[in-house]
Amino acid sequence: MILISAHKIEKSFADRTLFTDLSLGVEEKERVGLVGPNGAGKSTLLKILAGETDTDDGTVSRKKGLRLGFLHQTPVFQDGATILSTILEKCADPDESIMRAYELVSHLNLSDFGLDFPIDQLSGGWKKRVALARELVLDPELLFMDEPTNHLDISGILWLEEYLSNAPFSVVLITHDRLFLQRVTNRIVDIDPRNPNFILSVKGDYAQYLEAKELELATLKRHEQVQKNRLRRETEWLHRGAQARQTKQKARIESAGDLKDSVQNLKEKNRSRVADIEFGEAQHSPKKLIEAIDLKKSYGDRTLFEDVNLLISPKTRLGLLGDNGCGKSTLIKILLGRETPDEGQVKLADGLSVSYFEQSSETLDLELSVMKNILDEGDYVFFQGQPVHIRSYLDRFYFSGHKAELPVKKLSGGEQARLRIAKLMLKQAQILVLDEPTNDLDSDTLDSLEDSLKSFNGAVILVTHDRYFLDAVANQILAFPPPQLGESHLQKFANYFQFERWFLEETSPKKLKARAAEAAAAVPAEKKKNLSFNEKYELENMEATIQKLETEIESLNRQSAEAGADHKKLGEIHTQLAQVQAELDRKFERWTELEARK
Repeated sequence: MILISAHKIEKSFADRTLFTDLSLGVEEKERVGLVGPNGAGKSTLLKILAGETDTDDGTVSRKKGLRLGFLHQTPVFQDGATILSTILEKCADPDESIMRAYELVSHLNLSDFGLDFPIDQLSGGWKKRVALARELVLDPELLFMDEPTNHLDISGILWLEEYLSNAPFSVVLITHDRLFLQRVTNRIVDIDPRNPNFILSVKGDYAQYLEAKELELATLKRHEQVQKNRLRRETEWLHRGAQARQTKQKARIESAGDLKDSVQNLKEKNRSRVADIEFGEAQHSPKKLIEAIDLKKSYGDRTLFEDVNLLISPKTRLGLLGDNGCGKSTLIKILLGRETPDEGQVKLADGLSVSYFEQSSETLDLELSVMKNILDEGDYVFFQGQPVHIRSYLDRFYFSGHKAELPVKKLSGGEQARLRIAKLMLKQAQILVLDEPTNDLDSDTLDSLEDSLKSFNGAVILVTHDRYFLDAVANQILAFPPPQLGESHLQKFANYFQFERWFLEETSPKKLKARAAEAAAAVPAEKKKNLSFNEKYELENMEATIQKLETEIESLNRQSAEAGADHKKLGEIHTQLAQVQAELDRKFERWTELEARK
């Protein structure tokens, strides 16, 4: 059954046409990946399908009563909202959805914050999880997702992959995470001006789409060449001034004019629109740029990492992996000498020059034009020691003509990312530090960025959730252990898939359970002595203590069911329930320990 369909829709902004005559349908159980170059109109198309934006022409039809969810690229939250109030805010009857909300809080690992935790105090990754729960609690038949993996850590991405792969609803998503597309989707829709009617639809996974796209582009190139040859023959004939009836010659001249327009259109379609990325390199780089020896860093009673030893030299391509908040940014700052370790030391090369692409840094003035963001005054920038006209430099990133004078706030996310890279390229460096440089970039620009990093003669330190990009660029990966392991020693891997195998094995329920049992049984040698009188008494009464806690949990569950729509009371009960459950877990561990020493 078709859930939603668009028929010959058209959309333009000012003098720029995004697409015309575009038709698309989504059926039950389809997981559609929308791909295409930046600015092709992918996000706009999603909003049109969802009814959030009108078309200039054409029609959109939806199944009657369609339950639709939309996870936006940048979710919006109400002032003063909490986790629970946000999840339930779109529900027609919050009382009916409260238990489903609790399930989602648990599945998305939001329980540690508490249901009344303020949204504005969450990081971007946790906000994205809450926004996802807000859509899933609606039990959608069709879910739109715009860049769902942005700001998610590796645990969140792997969970979302598995969840969507087995989801009972249809999905249409936009993402530049190619591995995510490969694992989740069963159909790819490519929005590209080079496609006939702007669209190429391929049933199958992302790898099958790439093969179809390559064939389509090759066909377009051949067609352009045929048209060029025909135009050349027509032009030669006209120049010879062949003797013919005036009407016939006039018709042929008109035909040649139409053909010239056709070739120009094809040439425009086939023109590669890839940013010309090339990072400035320092002329001289020593063999040792950074040496880290026995680094340790803690915050309060939490150790972020310890015993870290690293040598960063030219051609080092170090990828950092780990959950949000694990300490990746802290480690980078310590390596650059911007923060002090608790233990160990960092040796930096004299006069070390660093270019730093910070994810959270606002390096663009949204009110100023593209040109003014690169150059305050004058007409020339200095790129790799040579003066280059500002417009020529911006052409490398296809900010040509009037686009160079647009205010940055009118650019798409991908265009803003390209502009930030353009600013970064103007600085010569021995080390490039890139914190999430791939967000919002299309595949062609990602390929250009990948090639430039591979050819860069300095070192690269890379943080990215784009696993394909990470694997393609990094020659070593340093991973922070997931928090459930309770470890602070970083792990080294040769590639991403080696890391993923380790991660899935170490965080499997079987392995986590075995770890817990080992920890409970591993009593320090100095404690392995006869039980004291108090410990004997504790052991004798442990069963009764545990039974009491279990009875309290049953009582709290009943109170939760009876609380109805009293969200404040439900939040209090849920918090108390979590505390009692944690105490019960501790008693079980203590019981195991005392029995082992008995």
